[in-house]
Amino acid sequence: QVQLVESGGGLVQPGGSLRLSCAASGSIFRVYAMGWYRQAPGKQRELVAVITSGDSTNYADFVKGRFTISRDNAKNTVFLQMNSLKPEDTAVYYCNVDIQRSPFGTSRSTYWGQGTQVTVSS
Repeated sequence: QVQLVESGGGLVQPGGSLRLSCAASGSIFRVYAMGWYRQAPGKQRELVAVITSGDSTNYADFVKGRFTISRDNAKNTVFLQMNSLKPEDTAVYYCNVDIQRSPFGTSRSTYWGQGTQVTVSS
């Protein structure tokens, strides 16, 4: 079993900042890419940012220069620092982690967090 627990969402004014965290726990042998997605009401889920096991990062154009993704490998945790937040950033944010549960067989899969609400409003 693998669990992903997210935290850090909330209500913030435009121009403000939030830091999201997502910690993976359970039966984990190795963690590969870790990422953040978001889904606004009535819209499809979209990629926000991803970080590989080698710390390479990739960002959606709409967050470049404002959001920073990072990871703590010792704690199997991924972070998303969000600055200069805009009302259009309002969404439920989900972490997604590529995990191998054991060194044997085909035990690699991706897992989703439960989602955390981010609301940007004055």
